[in-house]
Amino acid sequence: MEKDNQSMLATEKVGKLMGKYAVPCIISLLVGALYNIVDQIFIANATYLGSYGNAANTVVFPLTVIALGIAVMIGDGCCAFVSISLGSKKPEDAHRGVGNAILLCVVSSLVLTAVYLLFMDPILTAFGGRVNEETFALSKEYFFWIALGIPFYMFGQALNPIIRSDGSPGFAMVAVLAGAITNIVLDPIFIYPMQMGMTGAAIATVIGQIVTAALSLWYIFRMRTIRLGKSSFGFFGRLMKRFLSLGVTSFLAQISLVISMAAVQNMCTKYGAMDAVFGQNEYAQIPLAVLGIVMKFFQIAISVSIGLAAGCIPIVGYNIGAGRKDRAKQLFRYLLMAELAIGAVALLIVELLPHQLIGIFGAGNESVYYTDFAVKSFRIYLCMMPLAMMNKGTFIYLQALGKPVLSTVVSMTREIVFGVFLPILMPMVWGLDGILFSFPTADILTFIVAVIIIAKTYRELSRPAPATGNT
Repeated sequence: MEKDNQSMLATEKVGKLMGKYAVPCIISLLVGALYNIVDQIFIANATYLGSYGNAANTVVFPLTVIALGIAVMIGDGCCAFVSISLGSKKPEDAHRGVGNAILLCVVSSLVLTAVYLLFMDPILTAFGGRVNEETFALSKEYFFWIALGIPFYMFGQALNPIIRSDGSPGFAMVAVLAGAITNIVLDPIFIYPMQMGMTGAAIATVIGQIVTAALSLWYIFRMRTIRLGKSSFGFFGRLMKRFLSLGVTSFLAQISLVISMAAVQNMCTKYGAMDAVFGQNEYAQIPLAVLGIVMKFFQIAISVSIGLAAGCIPIVGYNIGAGRKDRAKQLFRYLLMAELAIGAVALLIVELLPHQLIGIFGAGNESVYYTDFAVKSFRIYLCMMPLAMMNKGTFIYLQALGKPVLSTVVSMTREIVFGVFLPILMPMVWGLDGILFSFPTADILTFIVAVIIIAKTYRELSRPAPATGNT
């Protein structure tokens, strides 16, 4: 049964496998994204929080992405490593890799929580939290509880791809879904009738993360393909180096996104203060709040893109390990076509329905300045989403091929070279509008690089593999 589950990765139709593995992964990531997004929706529609709460949520969001970055580095790297190990008939490496990943996740999450609690004020300040006093106070209130939940959040997120690599993408999806539903149910209860404000939103989130972590822990000792024992747990330097190198792209993709968000949020604060409207204290938080909402919609779209590509990691890894480059090539073609289609649909939504989107985030309770800036932001900031989706799919596919260095270089070019310097340079000429145009400009420039990488990768996969007895 277990052998059949793994061998089908080299025999089942590629399109069918892509659906089986990618759809649950997409749902898992979408549901994971809902944690912060649901908080922001309920916060935005609470009149006693409004755009101040929205801005506070935006300030804290990149700090949860840092935790996610460490978790996916461990989880995605272990997922790719396990798939390659199983495809290469090395089960011993597979189970020790999983045990090593679990220990590493626990230790790193506790360290990160301690750093967040000890250095809360300077960290929040670095992400634009001091735009005004009320935003900073709400940011601290929200962040305290979110920091306490970091170990549970990271544990659930790191184990999710590992569970998928064991051939159980459905359970991985259910684990995340259960936590998100818990959050969705508790958020309105804590925020509205109980009037717990940002504390209520954060506690609801943490309880949901605990549910996901508990289900993941239950599964990990009942794995289908990999059997964990005492010998699985330990810090094996050779294995850690291997799987962390495979997961470093996922980490850098998230961390570079954090650096980019920090640049954007600080530029919003700086150039908003120079604006005739947003320079007034009562409106100062609006650019930060709005950009946070726009980023949240982008997060939904990019979660589909990442889920689609990450779901392919076990398939690519196994087939490369088994010498089936032809199937890896076919999967790459399908992936790029799907990413382009996802981006096109997302683009239509933001261009045609910006008023409806901003309405979900409490626009009815805010000034006309809030709505006008939000509509403009949606239409400009996200106008190159088809290219953004294809870029992201290419980064992750290179990682699945066991090319973390190349993947990292392309990803870092997008998020650091273009994603940081453009939001800093362009507002010098165009003010707040320069921040909005920096995002699509970065995607266009990155796509030029990605096209070269795509062509090179496709040629490599077209070359016949050395004779191994496979057909």
